[in-house]
Amino acid sequence: MNRLFVAYKPEGIGSNLFLSRIKREYKTKKAGFSGTLDPFAKGVLIIGMGSYTKLFRFLAKTPKVYRATLWLGAKSDSLDTEMIEEVEIVDELDEVEVLKVIKSLEGSLEYEPPIFSAKQINGQRAYDLARAGVEFTLNKINSTIYETKLVSYCHPFITFEATVSEGTYIRSLGLIIANRLGVESGSLSALERLSEGRFKYNNQKPLNIKKSLNMMQNFYHGDSDNLKYGRVLALNDLEIKESGLYWLDSGSFISIINVKDAEVNYELGRIEC
Repeated sequence: MNRLFVAYKPEGIGSNLFLSRIKREYKTKKAGFSGTLDPFAKGVLIIGMGSYTKLFRFLAKTPKVYRATLWLGAKSDSLDTEMIEEVEIVDELDEVEVLKVIKSLEGSLEYEPPIFSAKQINGQRAYDLARAGVEFTLNKINSTIYETKLVSYCHPFITFEATVSEGTYIRSLGLIIANRLGVESGSLSALERLSEGRFKYNNQKPLNIKKSLNMMQNFYHGDSDNLKYGRVLALNDLEIKESGLYWLDSGSFISIINVKDAEVNYELGRIEC
């Protein structure tokens, strides 16, 4: 079964366990997902089945949109409610100032990722080291925050939305907001991924892969059997000859090619559609 769709992962379950449920639902053994959500988070998870599991790296998955609720004064090493140590009572803030701080995140942002993250240190995940009590330092990272919105402020909870580049840590954004408001601690009490690029939840409706790829369509004017059997393609037979990734439509299947240094190579030779 070849199928690409958007599922909605509930909170309280890991992405791998959720995928196991999806496999049972569709009675398939070959399936995968893109963009891991940990058990605390809920929301959009792109699912591929069959040969469509090969497409994840070619999909238009950015920017990503998240909605989060920040609990001002809640101290947690995981920056969420999983490991709350203490809660500081915080004076109520001016909503105008809250909005100002949230908007101040927009643009290029350098910050420290949470220690409970999937970042690798000498081949080990940071969250594994953190749970084992190992001390370590993570290098700062850069993210692009395209847009932020204040959804609501009901003290001490701030709900906001953020449209961000791939790899952005929303938990860290929550702590930055708290710190810029003069509050030492802040942790997320809820986190939801609303979309990944053009992908939003729509009752697991199958997606058209030709409309989901993050690249231009090219056109091959040579012998169609060359595509059918994965033979070498000549640059002169392509309508667009500039370097880049392209997809070619052969009717019942597509191919993804890479044009580089005047040569044409297959990234994916044949994906049925």
